[in-house]
Amino acid sequence: MSDKIERCFLTGCDKNTEWMLKWFLKNYIKHNKTPIVFADFGVTPEMRAWVYQVSEFVDIIDVQKQLQNGWFLKPKSLLAVNAVEVCWLDTDIHVLGDLSGIFDYVEDGKLGMVEDKPWSARRGEKWHNSGVIAIRNKPPILKQWVEKCMTGRQGDQEVLHDMFGKDQIMRMTNVTDLPNIYNWLRLQILDGFDSKNKLAMHWTGQKGNETIRNIMYNEQ
Repeated sequence: MSDKIERCFLTGCDKNTEWMLKWFLKNYIKHNKTPIVFADFGVTPEMRAWVYQVSEFVDIIDVQKQLQNGWFLKPKSLLAVNAVEVCWLDTDIHVLGDLSGIFDYVEDGKLGMVEDKPWSARRGEKWHNSGVIAIRNKPPILKQWVEKCMTGRQGDQEVLHDMFGKDQIMRMTNVTDLPNIYNWLRLQILDGFDSKNKLAMHWTGQKGNETIRNIMYNEQ
């Protein structure tokens, strides 16, 4: 992508999670017209060849894995995209509708994220889920997050939470709460909470992977 674009979505994966990429993209393009970028965290040569043939990907950025788990490179890929507004989407998200309205809630200098209500309830303190991250003009906290991820051994969500600690003022200064419909979590369903208005169903964890495999099988 030579010229900066105004707005795009971003997703990415490595060879361990690439099996759901085609399913994710099929659902995305069914409901969305906003350009989407792919971040290569280390996919197989076969998947990489396929990605380059997909016209919906307006750009492909090479963010090869430097740590054990690909999700550490999520914030780094957000920094690498040449766009004013960017929204990361995990590939285990079932896109159910037009997500472009998410950018209406993004604030300069802050990460736009949905509260992880199941984790907040279980841990007794506020958490945010990193499966969906919307930004405008590269907030300073993003670079700090990248640096912490590259030196830590936790997942990106845990690293960000530890950066804030108990400092809720710091959290509010750096994170904007996005509506829950843009990142509805599997544990919310398990806890008995659902919404017919949700636009993105996030099938987290191994059990979520099993659900996605079942969905993919039934769609054949």
